[in-house]
Amino acid sequence: MKNKHYLNIDILRFLSLFAVLLYHLNLLKGGYLAVCTFFVLSGYLSVISYSNKEIKLKDYYLKKFQKIYLPLLLVVMTTIGINYLLSIDWINVKAETRSVLFGYNNYWQLNANLDYFVRNISSPFTHFWFIAITLQFELIFPFIYKLLNIIKEKTNKNSTYIILGLLGISSMILFSYKVLSNNLMSAYYGTFSRSFSIILGMLLAYIHINRNKEKIYNKLWFYSLLPVLIILFVMIDFKSILFTPSMILTTLLSLLGIHLGMNIDNNKIKKIIKPITKISYEIYLVQYPVIYFFQLLDLNPFISIPLIIGTIIIVSFLINIILNPKNNKKIRLTIGIFFIGLSIYGCINYMNAKDNTKDMNKLKNDLNENSELIEKKQKEYQEKLKSEASDWNNTLNDFETNEQNLKETVKNLRIVGVGDSIMELAIKNLYEVFPNGYFDAVENRTERAGRGVIEDLINQGIVGDVLLLNIGTNGSCLGDCKENLMETIGDRRVYWLNATNPDFDTFNPSLYDIASKHSNIHIIDWVSVANEHPEYLIYDKVHPTITGCRIYAETIYNAIYEDYLKELREKKEATIKQHEEEENKKITFIGNDLLIGSYNNLNQIYPDSNFVTEQKITYKKLKTILEKKIEDNSMSNNIVIMFDQSFKLSNKQIKEIKEMCKEYNLYIVEMTPYNKIDESIKTIPFYKDLESHKDYISYDNIHLTEKGYKVLSEKIKYCINE
Repeated sequence: MKNKHYLNIDILRFLSLFAVLLYHLNLLKGGYLAVCTFFVLSGYLSVISYSNKEIKLKDYYLKKFQKIYLPLLLVVMTTIGINYLLSIDWINVKAETRSVLFGYNNYWQLNANLDYFVRNISSPFTHFWFIAITLQFELIFPFIYKLLNIIKEKTNKNSTYIILGLLGISSMILFSYKVLSNNLMSAYYGTFSRSFSIILGMLLAYIHINRNKEKIYNKLWFYSLLPVLIILFVMIDFKSILFTPSMILTTLLSLLGIHLGMNIDNNKIKKIIKPITKISYEIYLVQYPVIYFFQLLDLNPFISIPLIIGTIIIVSFLINIILNPKNNKKIRLTIGIFFIGLSIYGCINYMNAKDNTKDMNKLKNDLNENSELIEKKQKEYQEKLKSEASDWNNTLNDFETNEQNLKETVKNLRIVGVGDSIMELAIKNLYEVFPNGYFDAVENRTERAGRGVIEDLINQGIVGDVLLLNIGTNGSCLGDCKENLMETIGDRRVYWLNATNPDFDTFNPSLYDIASKHSNIHIIDWVSVANEHPEYLIYDKVHPTITGCRIYAETIYNAIYEDYLKELREKKEATIKQHEEEENKKITFIGNDLLIGSYNNLNQIYPDSNFVTEQKITYKKLKTILEKKIEDNSMSNNIVIMFDQSFKLSNKQIKEIKEMCKEYNLYIVEMTPYNKIDESIKTIPFYKDLESHKDYISYDNIHLTEKGYKVLSEKIKYCINE
């Protein structure tokens, strides 16, 4: 086969070139698929270019240096020069540029956790992962080509097909496996996992070389597959379940396109697309730097997009003129002075730039360690949450059970009663309501005499925690008698009946007086019962009738039961109140790297809090987190939302979140100021601290220093407690 130019390759290149460009401009969600076509073309053309000649390593690498590396070097250094002229803060200029120049940018981006599909342009070199894989392929291609030819000569041409076919299939399987394992960027940036397009392109080239004669193919079939490619470029977002099949299908369609349209030739089409495809490599090189610088202007998209596309094409033409030795020397020199001057300026600044690799690695390690701690903390928190919920339910059930069983509990009290003739008459009834009790009552027992009985019973160990007294009807002791009695009784629970005898009306006031001084004295109001029902007493208005004895015992039981019930309910209310106070102090922190970096400090201040992190956050993800936690009742009473400058909520989104969390205390950490924010929303304006304390912010102007994280944590504590 003759080594010649085929128009179908230009058509595929032209289509893919603009698909990628429109993807980078956020205008075509599936444009990333076109990179597969570029890889197919690389593999195919590399083999075709040397189909009739031997590869001489020196000539090969010199040619690739001039064609691939020199334009790359010029674009890279010019971009750095413009970047420094505009004083743009680019923290990774040293490490990232080094990865581009030495051809491992795909792995550098993978190590830096950069996501090609995050549609924000934080670096002008984001697209150079493709160039890195291309350089890696071009570096080893001569050896692969020579090895395949040796195998072909030693065996037969089918061996080449089998080897390349197996390698291509292995690469597809690896790519698919990584995607299914949620290692999307590892699949996308990995050299071998992305090589199936290149390998299959080489396979097609070997098939064409070994055909010996050319065959005319149907133009209709070739042009029919182009709309299918366009549909893929338009429809398949990277989040689609068809992502992996679409990557493979785009590769196969590109192979088919080359195969079906080998001999297509159309001068009209050629005149239109040839000038663009001639500079396709330069267009790919400069598109991200141009977009990167234009985004600083913050222009209307209807104005900026045509300007960006026009600038990309013009700059690409100029670079091609400079590097093409066939062009006019004066023109090349005139244009070259400008670009070379910027390149030299960029090179000087690149050499003098600080290498933040160590800082970046330390930051990454610190965040990874904290992420692991948070993950462990999350598991512990979930287990603790379940345990606390179970314990709390058991506590409430215990209160309920205790209240239900309280009548039986009071009945079985080992109560000790000391009294006079009133109690003596009702002893039978008292034993009926308190079968485990012990009652010592005799006629004419005075209060002073009762003290001696109580002391004796205590010394014998008969008196337990509950003491019932009905002494005083036969005379109240004077002076410190009652105080001495209470000193003997100690902290035991005392139930003391008041007296109905009007002749000794000094007793009741003294009883209420001593009760006011001792919280363990509970007065049983027998007087009110007797006054309301005089038939319960005999003629002396002191001693109970037979019915009165029964009511007397029931009154004592009911008074003790109500007292125990009141105590139980007060304890329940106090426990519930304490539980609510503890729950109200809990906090759910939701954030990305800002929260991960603050974790150690916040965990010391709020050890019982919940930490929810999401590094690749979107508003949709944030809403999902909030909705899920509210729905399953795992949300704390206080919510602190804290994201670094890479993610900022709009005022509309903040209002939606506020409405969603209206039952909770919501706090939002402001790393950048929010304008016209709802005054009802509590904010923690840390951006003011960053403006006045530069030592709080890390080298990348996004993460914080250790001091910054500590101050932020203290500020959060202050604002929540305020």
